[in-house]
Amino acid sequence: MPIFEYKCCSCGEDFEKLVSGNPDINCPKCSSKDVKKKFSVFSATGTEKPLAGTSGCTSCTKTSCISCK
Repeated sequence: MPIFEYKCCSCGEDFEKLVSGNPDINCPKCSSKDVKKKFSVFSATGTEKPLAGTSGCTSCTKTSCISCK
């Protein structure tokens, strides 16, 4: 089951919800149903190698350089 991030349009509360199917989502602070799903991005940390499509270089924008090796 995925976890989605929401923002309440009534009180401004940001919250996360574990969602299965298409349930009604209520704000945990004010119980309003006037909530919007926020855009979430995937994050990967602790990888040993650079992710595919990245150079891993933090000192320049080239795909490889002497300081990256």
